[in-house]
Amino acid sequence: MKRTTMKKAIIVRGALALTAAALFLIATRGGATPDASSGKKWYKGNLHTHTVHSDGDSTPNEVAAWYKDHRYQFLVLSDHNYLTETAGLNTVFASPEKFLLIQGEEVTTSSGGKPVHINAYHLGSLVNPVQADSVASTIQANVNGIRGARALPSLNHPNFGWAVTSKDLMQVSNLNLFEVYNGHPMVNNRGGGGAESLDEMWDALLTGGKRIHGIAVDDAHNFKVIGKNLSNPGRGWIMVRAARLADADIRAAIEAGDFYASSGVILKDVQAGGGALRIEIQADSATRYSTFFIGEGGKVLKRAEGNNPEYRIQGGEKYVRAKVQASTGDDAWVQPLFPGSR
Repeated sequence: MKRTTMKKAIIVRGALALTAAALFLIATRGGATPDASSGKKWYKGNLHTHTVHSDGDSTPNEVAAWYKDHRYQFLVLSDHNYLTETAGLNTVFASPEKFLLIQGEEVTTSSGGKPVHINAYHLGSLVNPVQADSVASTIQANVNGIRGARALPSLNHPNFGWAVTSKDLMQVSNLNLFEVYNGHPMVNNRGGGGAESLDEMWDALLTGGKRIHGIAVDDAHNFKVIGKNLSNPGRGWIMVRAARLADADIRAAIEAGDFYASSGVILKDVQAGGGALRIEIQADSATRYSTFFIGEGGKVLKRAEGNNPEYRIQGGEKYVRAKVQASTGDDAWVQPLFPGSR
């Protein structure tokens, strides 16, 4: 989204600096870790961030350096209607199994004064935005353009400007990703005043028959000034399970929904099979966890406490997804399981 003048924030001296405590917190949340059950690894990545090529405050080099330094394995630079080519950046920053930049763009337009922003991932060339006569038709036109460019579309921050509803999205086809969490302070993740939260929106879509996955992103614009009211990095990411850190493998895993989204909770494993959805949460002696297994209509099918929650399929479930809530206020979102599907 476009940067907006906000309240005064804490100015941290030095480019891209953070407090020592924040550095430790974020640095310990990264690292590719093996998944013994599949032979694959978990890779941490951010799919939405900005540079000086649109409305960010730092250069592509500075932004890439921040994410690499903080132990992310992949990053998409998604400037508004601008494609940052990653070949040169990868020459400097990429390292086998350690870090990779993936090309992207935030295709930015509007309809009836409402902002419509759709990220394009794994993009080869710039996609020009299209404006149509309704929010739904505008989303569809731009999804079509992104698909035509052989890239992956993802709807950004639906509640920014209260622009997009689940009713709009039910009219859209070929859209399989949307942001269930965005770290920018102005995007209204929780809804309110009669508007759906992004979790409620997700359940409405799944209940309506959409096969759609939820991602968490930073939408970072501000790297040089740190504050609650600014869009800083390190707030939302996905953990992708893939055979290797390569563009094609990351793309395939995202398309298959083989990832989870997080605003701070780390999962050691997620397994769906044998008639159950099983989660292993990375233990933290100071933190407690509750996991909500959610089904059709947003109904909580089961609440489980502790680090190893499990839901066994009863029969008749249209879908089952999970949300892990930590006592710290952080969350993780596990992608929906569709019982009986192949």
